[in-house]
Amino acid sequence: MSAETTSLMKYLIINYRWVLVCFFLLPLSFLYNGYFAIRNWIFFKLSSAPKNHLKKVQSIQKQVQEWNKKGRKKKLCTARPGWQTMSFRRPAYKNTSHQIVVDLVDVLEINLDQRWVEVEPMVTMGQLTTVLNPLGWTIPVVPELDDLTVGGLVMGTGIESASHKHGLFQSICLSYEMVLGDGSVINCSENENSELFYSVPWSYGTLGILTATRIRLIPAKQFIKLKYHAVHGLDKICERFVEASSCSDNEFVEGILFGPDRAVVMTGNFTDKPEPDKINCIGKWYKPWFFKHVEKKLNPYYKNDVEYLPLRDYYHRHTRSIFWEAQDIIPFGNNLLFRVLLGWLMPPKVSFLKLTQTETTKELYENHHVIQDILIPAKHLHKSIKMFHETLEVYPLWLCPFYLGQAPGMVHSKSGKSEMYVDVGVYGVPKVLDFKPEKSTRKIEKFAIDHDGYQMLYADTYTTKEEFRNMFDHKLYDKLRKKLNCEDTFPEVYEKVSRKARI
Repeated sequence: MSAETTSLMKYLIINYRWVLVCFFLLPLSFLYNGYFAIRNWIFFKLSSAPKNHLKKVQSIQKQVQEWNKKGRKKKLCTARPGWQTMSFRRPAYKNTSHQIVVDLVDVLEINLDQRWVEVEPMVTMGQLTTVLNPLGWTIPVVPELDDLTVGGLVMGTGIESASHKHGLFQSICLSYEMVLGDGSVINCSENENSELFYSVPWSYGTLGILTATRIRLIPAKQFIKLKYHAVHGLDKICERFVEASSCSDNEFVEGILFGPDRAVVMTGNFTDKPEPDKINCIGKWYKPWFFKHVEKKLNPYYKNDVEYLPLRDYYHRHTRSIFWEAQDIIPFGNNLLFRVLLGWLMPPKVSFLKLTQTETTKELYENHHVIQDILIPAKHLHKSIKMFHETLEVYPLWLCPFYLGQAPGMVHSKSGKSEMYVDVGVYGVPKVLDFKPEKSTRKIEKFAIDHDGYQMLYADTYTTKEEFRNMFDHKLYDKLRKKLNCEDTFPEVYEKVSRKARI
């Protein structure tokens, strides 16, 4: 293929991928979501999910037992295709592992007296809010995108604007049910098999196969009273954000930086008494994308603006635009005409975007785009924003505070006491001229390690194994791996997430 042809192909892929997305992936995503919405509604109304759960778990046990009988020739993983995950990375280990078919997609039980909901791992955040919110209940931490699954949020991690009060997603989980490498079923909680309970988060399916999770519930109200605070100057941005995160009166806190010295800090609280003229149903298909709506608050006219967002609209405020990733996929997606005519089809499913990636698309995406979330102690927020600006210069930047305690496991506060951390989320096209995926990511990773931080593992990591083990606490994890005979059953976390492991 000539250089001219290759250059033309790259130009078309970059500038006209929206044709495939608009005319094929959006309708397909809509139909797919519609089918599962109807299917889940029927199963929930008929209460058939709890009855079927035992059979599904027994099927998983049988597969694992058969694998044991045949000599355990390959390590185990689930058969869920890599393209179905929310991560933009396609896991290579799927091709070299023995795959266990797992079909666990249902809400099992809601116990309002004891305030918990039990779900299977492939239940999504959109599915949960659809079921719980009409009942006047919610889980304390609802990560923003509809398609994020409970299993991904447990085995990986999840965060949301209420995390400064409730912690990461793992902090609201009460118990896990798992199938181990010998085919047995085990339940774990703070009071039962506690070492396993604390080791499951961030383990990425390397200790067992998750089959159910019990999650804490809290009462919810119909609306979120959301206050927008426009802030200018990096010093003031950091000061205002940390101040808001430390205030116990704020149920929700979030920040979006639109440049190195301008941001909007948002604080919110539950309410059932909205001011009628200030209700904003931001989740409607024809409404502006949320981050674009927020950006307007930088105008002095909107100083300390207040709105009331319906609860589900607030929880999934970043779904339609996939935070701000959609602007690179469909550049005209926030245009009023597009929103009115086709906005009801948004967003395209990330899984379908991955499925239709060509090698050229994948190469271009990796070399000209970045997705990273770095978890940094709040005291280093100012320094981390400057580092991201110098290394990537990607805006908007997402800021989400969370409380990190001292519970054992791979991730905990490294200062010896509980403290406030901040998730700095970077999603977009770097504007620095010398951006190199590996070099730039390595700089970010080093910054995280040097400042007692962590890197979310859904994205690319280029750490060496020694650096990875320095970032994450493996003491309890290693103990459980040995105790449960996982060494020849499941790959290690590093082998599953690292670009350098190449398994």
